[in-house]
Amino acid sequence: MTRKRITGIGVGTPLASASLSWEYADSGNDPAAGLERGCLVLPGGKLPRVRQVSDLIMLGVHPSSPVRAGTCAPTGEPLLERVPAYVPRDVDEELRQRLAISGFVIVVGDSAAGKSRAASEAIATLRDHVLIIPQNRDSMAVAISKAAGTRRCVLWLDDLENYLGPGGLTRAGIARVLAGKRCHRVIVSTLRAAEEALLTSEDGREDGSWQSHKVVREVLEHAYRIPLSRMFSRSEEERARERAWDPRIADALASTGVYGLAEYLAAGPELMRDWENAWSPNTDPHAPSHPRGAALVTAAIEIRRGGYTSPLPRSVLEKVHDHYLRERGGALLRPEPLADAWEWATKARRATTALLQGVGIEHVHVFDYLLDAVQRHSGPGDHAPDIILEAALAVAAPVDADNIADAAFQHGRYKLAEAAWLRVHRARADRLGPEHADTLATRASHANALRNLGRYAEYECEHRAIADIAARVYGPEDPLTLRSRTGRAFALIRLRRPSEAEEELRAVRDIGSRVLGPEHDVTMTSRHLRAIALHHLGRLAEAEAENRSVLDAWTRDLGPEHASTLLSRGNLAWVLNSSGLVEEAENEARAVLEMRARLFGLEHPETLETRQLRAGLLRKLDRYAECECEHRAIADIAARVYGPEDPLTLRSRTGRAFALIRLRRPSEAEEELRAVRDIGSRVLGPEHDVTMTSRHVRAIALHHLGRLAEAEAENRSVLDAWTRDLGPEHASTLLSRESLAAVLYDSGLVEEAENEARAVLDMRTRTLGLEHPDTAYIRSLLTRIETI
Repeated sequence: MTRKRITGIGVGTPLASASLSWEYADSGNDPAAGLERGCLVLPGGKLPRVRQVSDLIMLGVHPSSPVRAGTCAPTGEPLLERVPAYVPRDVDEELRQRLAISGFVIVVGDSAAGKSRAASEAIATLRDHVLIIPQNRDSMAVAISKAAGTRRCVLWLDDLENYLGPGGLTRAGIARVLAGKRCHRVIVSTLRAAEEALLTSEDGREDGSWQSHKVVREVLEHAYRIPLSRMFSRSEEERARERAWDPRIADALASTGVYGLAEYLAAGPELMRDWENAWSPNTDPHAPSHPRGAALVTAAIEIRRGGYTSPLPRSVLEKVHDHYLRERGGALLRPEPLADAWEWATKARRATTALLQGVGIEHVHVFDYLLDAVQRHSGPGDHAPDIILEAALAVAAPVDADNIADAAFQHGRYKLAEAAWLRVHRARADRLGPEHADTLATRASHANALRNLGRYAEYECEHRAIADIAARVYGPEDPLTLRSRTGRAFALIRLRRPSEAEEELRAVRDIGSRVLGPEHDVTMTSRHLRAIALHHLGRLAEAEAENRSVLDAWTRDLGPEHASTLLSRGNLAWVLNSSGLVEEAENEARAVLEMRARLFGLEHPETLETRQLRAGLLRKLDRYAECECEHRAIADIAARVYGPEDPLTLRSRTGRAFALIRLRRPSEAEEELRAVRDIGSRVLGPEHDVTMTSRHVRAIALHHLGRLAEAEAENRSVLDAWTRDLGPEHASTLLSRESLAAVLYDSGLVEEAENEARAVLDMRTRTLGLEHPDTAYIRSLLTRIETI
């Protein structure tokens, strides 16, 4: 067995080369039955000591360009062929101090910043500790069991994002590893800065579906974070110059003004340049380009950005890469044959690093430097088309399907999220059982996607079932039970049962405050949704007070741009609008719109919903031209992104038609509303709120066109439906009754008009007060009638 000495590890600590492999054993449901299953082991099946792992690439260190055999350091010691001499980093001492005590350390930085190398150098001081390296998230239970039973060990988690999420590292797992007296156990991990930003971003939703992100954030909060810059400091550059006897470092020093030294050594810039140049048309036989190869790489990057973290099947990339070829010109690029494209994309550059690194015969990994570079330059709404991720989803393991679903949901791509979570739920139900907490959590995520697709009856049914199971298995006060009760209550609001919802949310709030605390996310979410229920019940003063209280708390604790904060602020704008404080509501809606457009992009559903709210407020402020322009823009975006029959598209077409009436263009408005009514009836149903609202506004257009008999008939039909479904005092019902009063007045039926107007006035005065603009309008109509 050969022996090698690694410069910079301890004080010339010799490390023995050893042949290591991933060990698999069928341990059934008992992790203790196969402790080494899924972890890196020695040929005999035992876990290695730190000193026995001499191949730093096994720890995730990027290989660099090779040196000629026999190249030596000034000491006469031969250089490692695939890894350059170590240049000590400014964080080394801090790292070693943290590893001298039991704890959890994360080294965070850009791809190819040298995170894995710095961490591997630091653990070399723990040469006799058992080294536990799980292969993936599914191996975490085994790794934690082994670590908890070993007195001195290093749990190594390079690229930490691969070990987080359901079944992965948790706060409880960390506590189990680090617990115990007379033990020295450390968890050492690396994390790319771009991944950290994604993991710590908030996915706040109205029913607490950010919980999976909360679990991940709790893990990160337990770690001691050590940032590592991609660019070397002045002192680090000086130390690099002292090691310029390694030709790889000498080459890298010439580029440190543009690239980080470790980055250059890992061939990142070269691979990026090769990928970008490969898109050139393949017209010169003496200098061929590789557009098909570039398309394969692009497809891999985009699928990885979509949440697929496992090695990518070549078959999927072959299936979808044509999409990116067509975007760049298709046949005009004269793309090379597929075999040549694969050979180019998987060719090692400056070492074993390739654009697409082979994992076995059928799979590849994209070089993460490229991924980071694309992520850094991507704006909100910039993501792979659904058709690309659907192809990946078809072959995805549950962990990747879950990641795809989560990313899709954050981007407002609810159909893709729903399909992905349904796949994950079925897989977990088969593997873990339908009552396992992870299965129920995924079922809840799937239900939330149904909610955002407007499938409220299914949404309510799912959360009711989840809450029943969770209460029976985990207890009525378990957070999982309370979250599903909250989700069901939100469904009840959308199903026009706000009284039931308010009662349920009050109960969840009280239990959450007592069991979890008044500021726990379950408690706060129940209060947030209760404010919405109060709004729907017409209890506007209570709704505003609760909204403001929740908004203040979330602004303080989560920040003004957190997704939950924006939801609360948007709901406050709705309440202010209903309370007749239209200018204040418009100010709030405009502020939320600006933040959502910047954070999520102009095409995100939440951005468009907020823009739609503001457009309606512009109409109430008599800014009809702006209102019409906004609704037209929203409808165009929604039709292009989500389809011409999507409810968001139809609502904005209705809003634009209302503006056209106010702009004295009722004929255009009536034609538009007739089209929306027909589509809504066919696609959503004749009693859907989109269909009914289009009919209500069309009755107004008919009135303005002088078609009074038609206007009266349509008004009465809508009024009967809304009185039955929403109740006689609902805001929409009163609007319809008010419109009917106006039609009757213009038809000469003065006494009947007066009766309708007086009934509306009585109800509005009681619920809204005399000073509300809606009350003032009906009073003015009644005054006109009474003067006759």
